[in-house]
Amino acid sequence: MPTAEETVDITSLSKQLKKEQRILRRKRILTNYPLVVGSVLFILLVFIALIGPIVISVDPNSMSVKDRLLGLSAVHPFGTDEFGRDVLARLIYGARVSLLVGLVVAVFSSVFGLIIGLYASYYKLLDHILMRICDGLIAIPGILLAIALMAALGGSALNVIIALTIVFTPSIARTVRSAALVIREQTYIEALQAQGASDSRIIWLHIAPNVLSPLLVQATFIFAEAIISEAALSFLGAGIPAPEPSWGNMLQAGKLVIYKAWWMVVFPGACIFISVLSLNLLGDGLRDFLDPRLKQKPKRWSFKKS
Repeated sequence: MPTAEETVDITSLSKQLKKEQRILRRKRILTNYPLVVGSVLFILLVFIALIGPIVISVDPNSMSVKDRLLGLSAVHPFGTDEFGRDVLARLIYGARVSLLVGLVVAVFSSVFGLIIGLYASYYKLLDHILMRICDGLIAIPGILLAIALMAALGGSALNVIIALTIVFTPSIARTVRSAALVIREQTYIEALQAQGASDSRIIWLHIAPNVLSPLLVQATFIFAEAIISEAALSFLGAGIPAPEPSWGNMLQAGKLVIYKAWWMVVFPGACIFISVLSLNLLGDGLRDFLDPRLKQKPKRWSFKKS
């Protein structure tokens, strides 16, 4: 039996170990520059999308013919469009649409891809059926498949989400399947099967938690790709219908007057660039942070000449 003093020593050592682990984890996060920069940029975008309409309080669809194609000014910091609508207000409301579409697509694709990938990795018959369907969908260029689906469903934010979810689910399913196949061959999975554990218990309690790291990283990249795809669909007239503000349909309207009103193209394009850049940096940072092989050697950006 351990004495009271030994118990106190063990408790203090345990607290000290947890404190050192928290310090090490914090240090790894702060030295992971892609993760820090990507997180800051993305949080800033979300903050502007949520708080911007309260601060600006300008109707993005309010038209004024006499104010059409006005340049940058104190009243209209980002100018006006061809109908006299404030570009800054439309950018902020467009951020809500683009970020919401990207988030919902990333979540739905991750959920469906997780289910498909897990069951395909565990059952060989389902693997042959589901993966051949995924291969067929991946073989079609994503933007063409999305346009075809939008032509069948019609233009709306909900249909954009449905179309892009169908486009991106196969890639996540393959990522989950490849990670789950490795875990399925582990000795402890064979031990669980020998003990009579149900398939559902093995899949959801022992395999699924171990594929969440690559799934989270892949979902971050899908978020960025969904924003680009939504903008491309709206630019082509197959996405968010006018007059609802979207970065894509703002670019589509700006291309007609690009030589007279450059701000109608530059600012929506910059918003798409910043949002995609932040999510890609965030995904790279998460991959480096969650990869066990890099826990003792965090990735750093270096500007030294080799």
